[in-house]
Amino acid sequence: MGRLRNPIRLKNLNARYLPLYLVGAAILVFHAPPSTRFLWALPPVALGLAIRSWGAGHLVKNHDLTVTGPYARLRHPLYAGTLLIATGFACLLGGGLTVAGLLVIWPWFAFVYFPRKDRSEGARLESLYGAAYLRYRDAVPALWPRATAWREVFPGASRAPRRWSLERYSDNNELGTVLAVLAGLLLFGLRARLGMP
Repeated sequence: MGRLRNPIRLKNLNARYLPLYLVGAAILVFHAPPSTRFLWALPPVALGLAIRSWGAGHLVKNHDLTVTGPYARLRHPLYAGTLLIATGFACLLGGGLTVAGLLVIWPWFAFVYFPRKDRSEGARLESLYGAAYLRYRDAVPALWPRATAWREVFPGASRAPRRWSLERYSDNNELGTVLAVLAGLLLFGLRARLGMP
């Protein structure tokens, strides 16, 4: 088994993310989330992390059309997991901030972020895998999982199902996502414990 990759990604320190970091810091300074909100927030956050982790352990970028694990049920488990995590953090805020957070997150994801990502990734995968990808795209929903796993075997593909791999999980840098989410929960938890200023 190989070593785990360093979870700190310098691209996440890019200046374009500065407004998000400032909003998060302002919320932490001026708003103490009610501790009871953690009961609402933790299920979607945990489910989102689980889906992302499951997907990251199967995903082989640019070398194979990944159709195992969660990819046999939905095409974008990492994005679905991220949306669940963001929803959980919005629920953590409580009251009007939860509503405002959801009114920003969901429309932005549905109408701006996800359509752009789905188009660009779909075009890239179609150029790499052609008809095989088109069959997969037509059979497997983008974000809402199928009830049964899609099991078509492509010409030249192994018939043995690909298992979850810690090496792929590390290569896809999912540990960094887990650590960032846990750090966010810890900060909000400490803020809830300290109460309002």
